[in-house]
Amino acid sequence: AHFCREPHSMSCHAAGVPSPEGNPQAMRAILSRHMIKKRSLSLIKETIQSLDRYWSRVPVFHFSLSDKCKSKRGRGLKKQVFEPYMTVEDVSHGLKRGELIQGQLRINPKKYHEAFIPSPYDKWDIFLEGVEARNRALNGDIVVVELLPQEQWKVITYDHLSQNSKSLKYERQWSVVYIVEKKHSRAVTGSLKFFPDKPFALFSPVDHRVPRINVPLSDCPEDFNIRPEVYANTLFICRITDWTADNAFAQGRLAKTLGQAGEIEPETEGILTEHSVDFSDFTPEVLECLPQPRPWCIPPEELEKRKDLRRDCIFTIDPATARDLDDALSCKLLPDGNFEVGVHIADVSYFVKENTALDEAASQRATSVYLVQQVVPMLPRLLCEELCSLNPDFDRLTFSVIWKLTPEGKILSEWFGRSVIRSCAKLSYDHAQSMIEAPEKLFSPNELQLDNPEHPIDEIHEAVLRLHSIAQNLRRQRISTGTLKLDQVKLSFNINKESMMPNSCSVYEYKDSNRLVEEFMLLANIATAHHIHRKFPDLALLRRHPPPKTKMMEELKEMCSQLGIDIDLSSPGALQESLNNLTGKDEYSAARKAVLTHLCSRPMQMALYFCSGVLKNEQLFKHYALNIPLYTHFTSPIRRYADIIVHRLLASSLSMCLKNGPKATQEVEKQALHCNNKKMLAKRVWELSSELFFGLLVRESGPLDSAAMVMRVLDQSFDVLVIKYGVKSLFLKYHQVISIFSLVEVQLTSEGSPLKYTALLKRPQTNGA
Repeated sequence: AHFCREPHSMSCHAAGVPSPEGNPQAMRAILSRHMIKKRSLSLIKETIQSLDRYWSRVPVFHFSLSDKCKSKRGRGLKKQVFEPYMTVEDVSHGLKRGELIQGQLRINPKKYHEAFIPSPYDKWDIFLEGVEARNRALNGDIVVVELLPQEQWKVITYDHLSQNSKSLKYERQWSVVYIVEKKHSRAVTGSLKFFPDKPFALFSPVDHRVPRINVPLSDCPEDFNIRPEVYANTLFICRITDWTADNAFAQGRLAKTLGQAGEIEPETEGILTEHSVDFSDFTPEVLECLPQPRPWCIPPEELEKRKDLRRDCIFTIDPATARDLDDALSCKLLPDGNFEVGVHIADVSYFVKENTALDEAASQRATSVYLVQQVVPMLPRLLCEELCSLNPDFDRLTFSVIWKLTPEGKILSEWFGRSVIRSCAKLSYDHAQSMIEAPEKLFSPNELQLDNPEHPIDEIHEAVLRLHSIAQNLRRQRISTGTLKLDQVKLSFNINKESMMPNSCSVYEYKDSNRLVEEFMLLANIATAHHIHRKFPDLALLRRHPPPKTKMMEELKEMCSQLGIDIDLSSPGALQESLNNLTGKDEYSAARKAVLTHLCSRPMQMALYFCSGVLKNEQLFKHYALNIPLYTHFTSPIRRYADIIVHRLLASSLSMCLKNGPKATQEVEKQALHCNNKKMLAKRVWELSSELFFGLLVRESGPLDSAAMVMRVLDQSFDVLVIKYGVKSLFLKYHQVISIFSLVEVQLTSEGSPLKYTALLKRPQTNGA
């Protein structure tokens, strides 16, 4: 039985079912037939008993056949699949009265019938179930929802592990009534299917969150209707042009033929297009903004304005393959036993002037987008790989933060300013890690891949060791104040340089050299946040991290309690300590911590850029995970436009020439929202690129065996975390005893369709087997 929007009507989809008008008994009969396919007989009995109690407490409603059922018998009437949208005026009034809620729609990529928008009360997400509830909105859209009448709420069953019993509750149901902004690109990747008796082809998106689309045959390849089988594995890009309320399918036009499904280039182009990533060449107008003539040198008058640090021992520590080097470090021992530590960041704002074509292009892209095999840069390569990149043995313009620190990491003084540096070495994380692990070793230039550095290698080595010691103290201080870091598994691929196919993959290992850089980048970001907020309290671009959803944390706490796991969720530091206490050296303990980390990440919210003048309550400025009052991004301006805005604010604070006004505040907030959206899309692109290459690896090198740990158990299925590769898989219809944290053996095998793989549960070994 399916309840309609009207509070006193019910739509009956079961053929031959009489109208249960005012008849609770008929109502229960319909429900039992509807549920028998999905639930056991005992659960049906419990549900009906619960409904008996429910109907006894509410007035009898008048049930009649809805327009949906009537339209089936009507002549010339099209079935109404979706509800019509509210008017702008009704939406405005509903939002003001608190009857409607606005938010960004998130659709579960694994379970496309589940969608959410954030609750304004921050306790839990608002849940929308089914395609009809989304009412033609797509992932990322800004929508307005309303709460459906109580008789349309969903009956759900909760298991009580400790009591070996079940209970029934009613889950509120919501529906989209208006789309404020179509954030989704409406461009999707997929395949075509031919129907001989139709004037259109059916486009099936790869992303199941997007509806199937009717495409005119005139858009299809010329011989598509003659030889449709030739295009069975061809990827196309389609753009949705319309989606009417009387059609379950959208209407669209083919935009491009990509190539064969399962090949890297067409799959990658499809991912980028779907997620609104501009990977086109920069326009001539943008390139005209780049410095002339070339090769370019720093003007003498600019050098005079800056602190000259070119003689200092300054170096970069980055991934071995990095080309956009936007941060460098320095550390000098002072006569009094303290240290002068510097963080030097590429001065991108010098080259990207406001209100230019280059600035507009960078602000629209908002972030560099990283894939497994390539980077889509935010800036032209002349800037991000040459003029701005802090390459060794070249004079480079920078913004520096220089502290006087005690060996324990206590800040004695702080200086911000524009500078010029000359990096003496490009170290990889592995190089720096080798130095940390062998403090007494004398390294040769060849070992560190250095070509006649200006400063002796011993001097560089000593600076790395000093920075490492200070970073350890800084980290201990942060942890003592109660910080949280939920490390998610990140795959690292070994790519064949000729074929670009993956040879192998492994889980990326986070080492002390990574932590060294992280600590000083955090220190610089925190210092900059306080500085620009102090100078421009209504204009600072900051980054906040809201606390996790209260209700989801309560449910996590209850689940852990039922499993006998003592976990403290009262604060970020308490949660971190609980996770640390669960750590063991054996495979089971490490896997259990990985699963718990994943479960704890579900209630967490995303960190967001915002303008300080928009939020009046400074309690909302806080960064939950770092457990600090103010934070921003300053250290990666080559790849993040938000950092360029922060650099401009910092430069203005030093000269105090910026005009602070309401218009500027709104402009900063608008750009902050755009950066949030682009950062979220870039994150998803990276995830899909990793999935693409992992699917290729399984196809080319599989089957792959690994241990896995159960993360969640449902009625007919369970989810696992594949430990060796950090991927998640779903199993259906299992025939062995399974519970959360069960350790199982799985085999990943390629399916017939490109890039899809199946995780097979291997049979447990028995004695004598």
